[in-house]
Amino acid sequence: MVRAIATTAEYNDLIQSGKKVIVGFTASWCGPCKVVAPKFEELSEKYPDIEFVKVDIDKLRDVAHRAGVTSMPTFQTYYNGLKSSQFMGASKAGLEGLVEDFAKI
Repeated sequence: MVRAIATTAEYNDLIQSGKKVIVGFTASWCGPCKVVAPKFEELSEKYPDIEFVKVDIDKLRDVAHRAGVTSMPTFQTYYNGLKSSQFMGASKAGLEGLVEDFAKI
């Protein structure tokens, strides 16, 4: 299940938790984000050992800015507090490849 991050503190705590985390940066007005959202949800159920979360860039601009998000959707992987990879775009195959590679770490 994909969890929505509501605060900067919640985001920071999760990234620093030591867990494997995939963050999807999105916005309510982003059409491509809506296209890829079902695949992100599906992958969250397929990989229960990874924490899947989404950040609305309009609600948490500081988080998106600090993460270097310049387009949407953007997906970033974090492990032990460090960003390990990133994928930008609404390609379902590209997103799946990112998650599959991250799951092997």
